[in-house]
Amino acid sequence: MALPARPLLFASGEDAYVADRVHRTWSSPDWADPAWADGVVAALQPGERAIGALSFAAGAPGILHQVTGSERPLHRPATPPRNRSYDVREFPSAEAYADMVRAVLDKIAAGVVRKVVIGRCLDVISDPPLEPAEIIDRLLVTRPGRYVFSVPLTETLDEGPLLVGASPELLVSREGDRICCTPLAGSVPRSPDPDEDARRAGSLAASEKDLAEHAFVVDAIVHALKEVCVDVEPPTGPELLATDTVWHLASPITARLEDPATGPSALRLAQMLHPTPAVGGVPAAAAAEAIADLEGDLRDYFAGCVGWVDGSGDGVFAITIRAAVIDGPRMRLFAGAGIVAGSDPDSEVRETGAKLETMTKVAGLG
Repeated sequence: MALPARPLLFASGEDAYVADRVHRTWSSPDWADPAWADGVVAALQPGERAIGALSFAAGAPGILHQVTGSERPLHRPATPPRNRSYDVREFPSAEAYADMVRAVLDKIAAGVVRKVVIGRCLDVISDPPLEPAEIIDRLLVTRPGRYVFSVPLTETLDEGPLLVGASPELLVSREGDRICCTPLAGSVPRSPDPDEDARRAGSLAASEKDLAEHAFVVDAIVHALKEVCVDVEPPTGPELLATDTVWHLASPITARLEDPATGPSALRLAQMLHPTPAVGGVPAAAAAEAIADLEGDLRDYFAGCVGWVDGSGDGVFAITIRAAVIDGPRMRLFAGAGIVAGSDPDSEVRETGAKLETMTKVAGLG
């Protein structure tokens, strides 16, 4: 089935939920406002969902579109890349990013922070412009991440910035009383050589630095879930999760709401959990300050969360990674890496480069 030119959708399984009609759009200057989230859920009628995204930083914008639609298969052969010319600009440069990593390591050595996720961007300017439906079509076919999404970032749906991507990371899902989170932290680029790829995966699984980085994230999520859930069950240790370009350490965490009727919705749970140390750091406030100082305003909706909620409170929100914002001829990409004691600046440059490859490939660059 063909996609609309600017699709509004979220997929977490074989099929994608595609919006057929948008009834209204809610935007907020502060996505962390619980009254905003509760008001959105209360307004949803049976058969409706709110699909949208929250920015990275607290006190920053969020947007949700009230829609009706359906789950339907959209898998078909990916559209071959058109002949295009590309102008690719990175910021900061690889050298400047390595310097940012060193600045974080200085803060860690000084005891200011224990972990900070720091990122960098690529701007891809194409002629003729990339088509959103073409990008989403390839993401749905190749599935570099389980959670495929396309969300307009303004109330004007037929123009303006569009957030697209295929995230491998589940922030939170709610189905009745069942709560699930699958944080990712600790990564290594994959290799096309099977033996080397297996060696890298084994090295990641045994890496004390990466296991410590991962533990920060699991501990934070478990602590937050225990405030509102019962039967919170983290795994005894992380497992390996492979994407097209990166090996990750992953920890599926489950919990239960004592009473779904009065418990927090998926949107409220996303507000409570986001940003986790998987995209922020530890301690949270000091890490956020370091990110703002070093990155400036690179992130916006990158490293935020994206997903849906319905009127019963059920829903799914993924971390906005392996993502791009398409705005006219420009597609902006973002990738980050978690910096802890023992991180190597050159390795973090390679890791972020591997993460950026997911969307550059989809754009036809490799």
